[in-house]
Order: sequence, then structure tokens, then C-alpha cells
Amino acid sequence: MGRYLNSMVPFETWRQITRTRFFVDKTFLLEDVLNAVEIDGQKFLCITRPRRFGKSVMANMIAAFFGKALDSGEIFNNLAIAENESCKRHLNQHNVIFIDFSRVPRGCSTYEQYIDRIQDGINQDLAETYPETGIDVAGTVWDNLLTIYEKTKETFVFVIDEWDAVFHMPFISKDKQQEYLTFLKNLLKDQVYAKLTYMTGVLPIAKYSSGSELNMFVEYDMCVMEKFSNFFGFTEGEVDDLFDVYLKTTKGPKITRQDLRIWYDGYHTASGERLYNPRSVVCALSNNQLANYWTSSGPYDEIFFYVKNNINDVRDDLVLMAAGEGVKAEIKNYAAVSMELNTKDEIYSAMVIYGLLTYEDGEVFIPNKELMDNFQELLMNKESMGYVYRLANESKRMLEATLCGDTDTMTKILEFAHNTESPVFSYNSEIELSAVVNLVYLAARDKYRVEREDKAGKGYVDFIFYPERKTADALIIELKVGSTPNAAIRQIKEKNYALRFKGKLGEKQKYTGRVLAVGISYSKKTKKHSCKIEKL
Repeated sequence: MGRYLNSMVPFETWRQITRTRFFVDKTFLLEDVLNAVEIDGQKFLCITRPRRFGKSVMANMIAAFFGKALDSGEIFNNLAIAENESCKRHLNQHNVIFIDFSRVPRGCSTYEQYIDRIQDGINQDLAETYPETGIDVAGTVWDNLLTIYEKTKETFVFVIDEWDAVFHMPFISKDKQQEYLTFLKNLLKDQVYAKLTYMTGVLPIAKYSSGSELNMFVEYDMCVMEKFSNFFGFTEGEVDDLFDVYLKTTKGPKITRQDLRIWYDGYHTASGERLYNPRSVVCALSNNQLANYWTSSGPYDEIFFYVKNNINDVRDDLVLMAAGEGVKAEIKNYAAVSMELNTKDEIYSAMVIYGLLTYEDGEVFIPNKELMDNFQELLMNKESMGYVYRLANESKRMLEATLCGDTDTMTKILEFAHNTESPVFSYNSEIELSAVVNLVYLAARDKYRVEREDKAGKGYVDFIFYPERKTADALIIELKVGSTPNAAIRQIKEKNYALRFKGKLGEKQKYTGRVLAVGISYSKKTKKHSCKIEKL
């Protein structure tokens, strides 16, 4: 066993994961991998997914299964894949070279230091494992592997995690990026000793490589490729099972099943199945607390990185997306690696691939509350967002006016919004009006859970503001274009939308504050807004 060859690290990492309370068995991935190799002849597989979608977990599983390092039967014989006869034949039968390219040695400041550490480590492992073959520890890895194959006929399974990490390292120049691609080509392409290469990353290979260095790989992303879709991210059924475990094992559970759906659902596979962010679900259930577990520090700055080059074109779209609407986009993988994201399609493509947006049926969306909160922070904290920033910062006054019944102030804020030069405020339909209303109530999301088009009573309501404190006032907002606020209030009453605050099924605590019906209308004829508020 060595650092790279038949390392025990993937085995130990995978074993620890299988022993956790919220482990999800996705070992059928192994069946699909073997079918790809043995039936379809695809021995170069690259899985690309957003960060924190389980790529490394699966890479460790692959290495633990195939590798000779340790007997992993104790793990896999108790999992779903145990009944697969083909998989049984491969359990612990292969030499595995496992490389995590995100690991950087201490004090590393050049590409040579970075890649030499990997080459020297693999060569040392080979020399210790095959002393009789005369390995040249100062030579190239591929020459040594070919020597071993020629003398022993042994092949190798390569498991490569975070293959694209090198492209984000500050000491890697364009020239060194090309050297890295050449290194991978020499190591893997057309090499008889490579039995299987399973590789993961965030961004697709061909978008880094303009030539044919790595064109032997078949790439599987989340937006286009259906194969392997269910193995990265949690499905509805898997989250149902995890939630049952949570209820049985957590003292004083505070999270509802609906909470998980609102916070962490919303991603889509190419086959149309909805997925939850796996890391966030596990963290929330483990901590018994809903929070933003996925994005890194300064999340709205991370989002701003993608939109900053074309704020004028994207901010209207952000207003619509922050209101829960989809925006038409043509997703292109090639755009994701560009350092200059200029067109809307380039920007949205990069955000989809990094998991900041989700894509379905030709439109991009903000997937869930976890990310919605970060987009709203962006709108309220970046002055360069222009009118969007100014209107978002009117939202505190809008909420105060609503709770006080000050319809004059509410109307003035809406008129101010409508006087902004933006096609979003043309109000050709209630979609545009709802986007503006969402924007001018943005600050309310600190104190309320806001739901759009919620099924309440006998129909659907535009907005329901559920207060975080059960004693606070709740809001039901109905919008009307070409009608009156009285008609909006009448609909709220006739449809009995207030039933939402009588207590949901299984809910321990009911709302005790006021329930306010808020009617907001816009007349296309007079170009004026009107507001009305009534206590229900």
C-alpha cells in the first residue's frame, strides 16, 4: 500500500461515511461504471457536478471497491450492490492509483513542485510494489507503468478526483495549464495499462482543452447527460428516508420535511428528476438546524463575480428570478471556463455549472431558499446593481408601511419602482408586477418565509408571508393588473386564503398574530397603483 497506489485512504474515508447516521447507499453507480467499461467499451469516464454534490464521496467508493489495499467486502457485502454478480468479480481485484488533484504540498509555489510531488509519489509506490521490474524513480510515470505492464501484464484503475482544481491555483499559468493537459494525456491516452479511468471535476474537460489531449473521455454533466444522474445529489425518496431517520434519532426535531424541500431542493437532472443538495441536507439534519451550508464565505460576492461584467443586461433577470420566475437561457458548457463572462448566456451557463442556478426546459431558476437568500443579499448590498439596489433598500420602509396600514407610502414606493426605466416594470402581466412586489418587500425575508403561488383555501394566492415568530403579523398579498385592490381583497376572502394560518396538518404551533389581507393593483389605463389592507 502506498500514498497513491492501492492507498488505504479512500477505503478508510468511504468506510467512515458508510457508518454515519445519514448515509445514502448509491453503490449501484458501480454497476453502471462496469457496464460502461465491459459492455460499451467506455473506459474513460468523467463526471462533472457542482461543488458539494458528492463527487469525492463516489470517487472514494470507486477506489475502495476496486482497490487491493484492503478487503472492503465487510462494507459492500451489506450494501445494494452485493447482489450484482459482475461486481462481485471485481471487488478488490485491481490496482488502483488514486489522485486528488486538489491537494497542494506545503510551500508549493510552482507547477513543477506541484506535479513533481505527484509523479515522485507514484513512482516511489511503483518501485516498492514492483521491485523486480527495475523502476526508474526519476523517470516518467507512464514509462514506469508501461514497463510494469510489459513484464507482469498487470493493469491499473485510475481514480482521479478534482481533476480541474489545478486551473484555479494562482501559480498555474496558461502555459502550465497546457503542460498539465499533456501530462494527463501521456499518463492515460492510448495506454494499454489503463483498465479504467474514473474522473471527477466541476467543469467539463473539453472546455479546458482546445485540442485532442483528453478527447478519449466521455463526459457526464448534470444538464445534458442522463446517465449517472441519480448518483449525485439526493432524490425525493432518499430525502424521505433520511427524514425518517432524523425523526427517530433526533431529540426535539425542529425541521419539517417541507423545510428541507424549500431550503435544499430545486436542482434538476437531464432526465427531469429533482435533486436536493446532499451536503446541505445532511448538515441540516445532523445539526437539527436549517442554515446555508453550501455556499462559501461571502456567498453573494461569489454570485456577483459572475454577473459583474454585464450588470445592465442581467439585473432585470435577477429581479424576476428572485421572485421565483424562470428566465430563458441557452446553456453552453464552453462558457463556464471563460474568465470574461460577458453575454447573459455565458453568465448563466457558468452559474448553472457551478450550482448557483438550476436549468430546466430552456429556463434558469434560483433553485431554493439556501441560494435565494444569497441572491437577495446581492440585490440589497451591491450599489452597482443600480435601481435594483435602490428599490431593494426601500423594502424595509415598504414592510413597515404595510404593517402600519400606510397605503399612501406603499403606493409612492410602487410608483417610484414603476418610474424606473426597465422592461420588468411594464406590467404586461402579473408576472412583472409580482417581480416588482417581491423586490420592494425583499427585506421582509429576514422576518418572514415568503411563498409564491401557494395553495391556500380554495385557490392559489400570489404571496403568503409566514412570520418567523408565531406572534407576529402574517401577510396575504394578492395582485391585480387591470383591476382594483378591492377585487384582490375580495378574492382573498372568497378563496379563504387565511386558512393557512389556522395551523397546518401536524403543526405544533399555530399563528396568533394578525392576518392582513393586502390588495395591490395596477391600472394600465391610468398607469397608477392602488393598495388596500384589511385585517382578516
